[in-house]
Amino acid sequence: MPRSRLLLALLAGLLALSLAACGGGEDAATDDDTDDPTEAEPSEEPAEEEPAEEEPAEEEPAEEEPAEEEPADGAGDGVAVTNIAVAYDLGGRGDGGFNDLAYAGASQAAEELGAELVEVTARAEDTDADREDRLRLLADSGNNPVIAVGFIYATALAEVAPDYPDVWFGIVDDATVEAPNVAGLVFAEHEGSFLVGAAAALTSETGNIGFVGGVNTPLIEKFEAGYIAGAEAVNPDIEVQSSYLTQPPDFGGFNDPAKGREAATGMYDAGADVVYHAAGGSGSGVFEAAVDADAWAIGVDADQYTITDEGLREVILTSMLKKVDVVTAAFITDVAEGTATAGETVFDLASDGVGYATSGGFIDDLTDQLDGYAEQIISGEITVPDAVG
Repeated sequence: MPRSRLLLALLAGLLALSLAACGGGEDAATDDDTDDPTEAEPSEEPAEEEPAEEEPAEEEPAEEEPAEEEPADGAGDGVAVTNIAVAYDLGGRGDGGFNDLAYAGASQAAEELGAELVEVTARAEDTDADREDRLRLLADSGNNPVIAVGFIYATALAEVAPDYPDVWFGIVDDATVEAPNVAGLVFAEHEGSFLVGAAAALTSETGNIGFVGGVNTPLIEKFEAGYIAGAEAVNPDIEVQSSYLTQPPDFGGFNDPAKGREAATGMYDAGADVVYHAAGGSGSGVFEAAVDADAWAIGVDADQYTITDEGLREVILTSMLKKVDVVTAAFITDVAEGTATAGETVFDLASDGVGYATSGGFIDDLTDQLDGYAEQIISGEITVPDAVG
């Protein structure tokens, strides 16, 4: 073959190969384009897993469980009780009544818990502002709990308690302060007074008995109402003389033995042979008047036969027991154990919060009858009035 034809043939072959190569490149590009959708599909799979990624958010309610336990925290999870404070009512420690009982209960709890006991006493000239300052000082000094003895602290405590949410306050004889850290420790004084009223009527030879109240308040009227009801249950025709030593806002009637003696003397002179007092420290004057009249007297709150001067004991027929000592100690222990509860708690005959004393043996022959009345009160067969009239 001539050389020129040979060259032409070679050129034609090279051209054919070049065209084939260009066709193969287009096929590769097409293959790549076809693969893109297939490769994109796996990239969408993580989006399908998004609900699984939201699972931690679904667990949020479990994370909020501690907030649901707040009511228990409000009731107290237990306090390391190292300092206990008692703010006494008028008369203070040594009144032979509920101030002394509050001290007895607080000191017992302090000893059991290894805590220090701080005591302060109200003054006759105190205002609500003075009592508020006293409670704030006790709370600021690291005392927890703080026990306010007497309804006289109610107004002050209502102002103070909200400012110290981590401090427990207990107030004796009041349940008007509504706060998550305040326990109102109140008693069914009328029920216990019913029993000593029955004892007075069963003992009286003249059919004439008396009642001396310290200050004319709804609380002290409960004592009078129960006493009269108990006496009339025994003798519907019995005569009951009543007298209050002072009227609010003068609370001096709770600590004025001279006035107590004068009031009781007038009753004995008018024919009474048994006089019951609910007059705090003024009660010693009632006992002195009973000695002078060679008559009977009835104590209150504590078993006053056991704590009164020996020269006065023989005229104390019985005492209406109001167990402030037991209740105070129990409240402090509850705070320490985290079981204290806010609001009103009533201590009555059914809970053994009130009762009567038998020291001296002067009513030993009456206990069966008195206990019978107590059972009727507890069962609801007898309803004791808590107000006069």
